[in-house]
Amino acid sequence: MAHSEEVAVQAGEATLAGTLQLPDAPPADDGGRYPNVLLLASWLPRDRDGALDRGGHPAWFASAANGERGLLARLAEALAGLGVASLRVDPRGCGASNGAWESTPLFTKIDDARDMLSAIRGHPHLDLRRTGMVGHGEGAALALSVAIGDPAVSALTLIGPPARPWHDVLRRGVAERNRTGTDRQHPVVAALDRWSEEIIERAQRREARFDMPVRGAGSVALGLAGVEQAIHTPALALATMLHRSVALVHGAADAWANPEESVLLAEALTAGGNEMSRRVVAGAGHDLAEVPDQVVHEIAADLAVRIRRVELPPVLVAIEEMTDGVR
Repeated sequence: MAHSEEVAVQAGEATLAGTLQLPDAPPADDGGRYPNVLLLASWLPRDRDGALDRGGHPAWFASAANGERGLLARLAEALAGLGVASLRVDPRGCGASNGAWESTPLFTKIDDARDMLSAIRGHPHLDLRRTGMVGHGEGAALALSVAIGDPAVSALTLIGPPARPWHDVLRRGVAERNRTGTDRQHPVVAALDRWSEEIIERAQRREARFDMPVRGAGSVALGLAGVEQAIHTPALALATMLHRSVALVHGAADAWANPEESVLLAEALTAGGNEMSRRVVAGAGHDLAEVPDQVVHEIAADLAVRIRRVELPPVLVAIEEMTDGVR
């Protein structure tokens, strides 16, 4: 069985609460350190496990189904069983982290992900030379943004990733949820879909915020800087700048990012010479909640074998030497 440590990540003015999941088995190599993965959550307020943040936003979401488990927690458990450590963190304004989810810009979320990696690198039992990332939904764009400039990240797994600009992905998602009713039981999702065009138009006019009415919760002061940033920072453009090992995983019934999004990403990644694979999971939605643990284990195992030991830049070599001294 794996064990975990509660951690606090300083991200600018915010303190983010997270869980570092560590395998119980000793590291497999002589260096005495574990390979490690940073797990990044999808759209909407979510906790560190990747589940909808019902604790922090009870009026925004319907009650949880019995036995509901977040995708990131499932992946963390699978990775630990494979000898890989992982860090998952409550985003700003969710779980035990401070801040406000609804007013956090995209670029701030990217900076927060970098700070999460720094927290990993300050831990004496984690191998700075063997790091991977998992990005789910919006987290896929965050992972791409961070990995482009970080040579120590050798492998990524992107689950339900968008490719095109945010407003295009949102419009197609709204149409799919209109057709299927997926996630419409959640007041915040119903509101987002109802006011989607208003949100897009106001963001493109560079308005600061939109007070979005949410049934049973008054209104939400939705900051629009992050929407504008997401419109102008599509994952497809980020993918053209990446040179890594990347696995794309998409639920065939994803109502937030159509599976064609990962087809576009796959084409861009292949054209850039990346080592790339794509898997479509039949019958699965955006959170892969329908799939058995065996499928989650397969996704984790694929990432684990792709994490390679890399040469570090001088600043990370210095960190590695410092953490050697405290073990």
